[in-house]
Amino acid sequence: MSDDFDYAMTIDGQAVTTECHIGVINPANGEVFAQAPDATAADLDHAVLSAAAAFKLWKQRPWAERAALLFQAGEVIIANAESLARLFTREQGRPADGALQEVKATGEWLKTVSAMTLPVEVAQDGPKQRIEVHHEPLGVVAAIVPWNFPLLLAAFKIAPALLAGNTMVLKPSPYTPLCMLKIGALLRGVLPPGVLDIICGGDSLGPMMTAHKGFAKISFTGSTATGKRVMESASKDLKRITLELGGNDAAIVLPDVDLDAVAQKIFFGAFWNSAQICVATKRLYVHTDIYDGLRDRLHAIAKAIKLGDGAEQGTVLGPIQNEAQYRRVLALMEDAKASGLTLLQGAPIPEGRGYFVPVTIVDNPPEDSRVVTEEAFGPILPMLRFDNIDDAIERANNSEYGLAGAVWAKDVSKAVDIAHRLDTGTVWINQNLTLLASAPFGGRKQSGIGVENGQAGLAEFTQTKTIYIPKAKAA
Repeated sequence: MSDDFDYAMTIDGQAVTTECHIGVINPANGEVFAQAPDATAADLDHAVLSAAAAFKLWKQRPWAERAALLFQAGEVIIANAESLARLFTREQGRPADGALQEVKATGEWLKTVSAMTLPVEVAQDGPKQRIEVHHEPLGVVAAIVPWNFPLLLAAFKIAPALLAGNTMVLKPSPYTPLCMLKIGALLRGVLPPGVLDIICGGDSLGPMMTAHKGFAKISFTGSTATGKRVMESASKDLKRITLELGGNDAAIVLPDVDLDAVAQKIFFGAFWNSAQICVATKRLYVHTDIYDGLRDRLHAIAKAIKLGDGAEQGTVLGPIQNEAQYRRVLALMEDAKASGLTLLQGAPIPEGRGYFVPVTIVDNPPEDSRVVTEEAFGPILPMLRFDNIDDAIERANNSEYGLAGAVWAKDVSKAVDIAHRLDTGTVWINQNLTLLASAPFGGRKQSGIGVENGQAGLAEFTQTKTIYIPKAKAA
């Protein structure tokens, strides 16, 4: 498929255009380079009706047939990875290597999930009766996907929902709709009409979806504030929900680490994708014995990497994806400056209108400063000293969020003990940002409800049916 693709929605297996459009901006230069559809309420109704009609047949297909089509969809995405990655960089801003990595990972995710099953559970099998627990699809699922990982986070929803027998209407972010619209077109010849509808629209479309009576479930990834509104809207007719929301993830670095071995990993655990990752390290607690050494190494890495347009060769970190988030990150940085905090910054930002923010390390700010208590979702990392591990754990847990965390230590057994004490849904030891299709992912506190991925995530796209089966009396 060529790069001059005419962007249209996919509804009932057909290309659907709209009268109104949304300008899509390249965040590296602030310029509109494409127009995306802006769906109406009638378009949404059309998509839901087509998905509901498709559900009647899709749920009856054998599990193996659905799995085979999901696998084929993954293959199609991988076959078009180069073209999709170029488009990804233009609309999302991430440098080329990272863009290609996400596109390929999206296809591989569909293929990996296609091998999963949800077998019938036997709750009891006695002389008088057998009790079976079956997992049945819910119906039509609404998926609302953010702009920071516009394809992979879509795959988190598409793969288990379709495999379990649901159909889906998916809305990408209006900031990054193009790759998903293109994938919708690519899959028209793979998936039956209505099984996966891709619609696109501005700020009004999301609330229309969460309020729509045709959806059995809402799967949403985004901010905690928006997640609360999704939950409120879905509650009116008791839609099922999965919410993957914000995080202010803490990493704890113990004094026994080899700084030269871990500095690069810790840096990119915080700043990869310009820190626009819900599970990126956003608070870094470092033992005082190694604090200065790690700080200086991280600062050196920040000064050495290239910050710029993701389409340029050698670029390591790109821009903030959109102007609204760019302004929020700048406001947080200005607050840190106004508060007299020490900011250690990396390579200078390129000239022009792009949404660039320099990599910034905040040197041991107060625990109650905004840069510590708020999720930046941009390249500003507070480093904080600790002397006592109990104190570090208490400070790390002192957050309204509980999405993920990390522990860096040579003594792995000690790191595991700390991991058990962190109030988060995921903890990494001597690594970061690893998510697998086979492992459940979800947050505590205000970081979300429910889980994605793994058997638990697959089961969330089903409803259980328990069947009591009497046995014939023995002769």
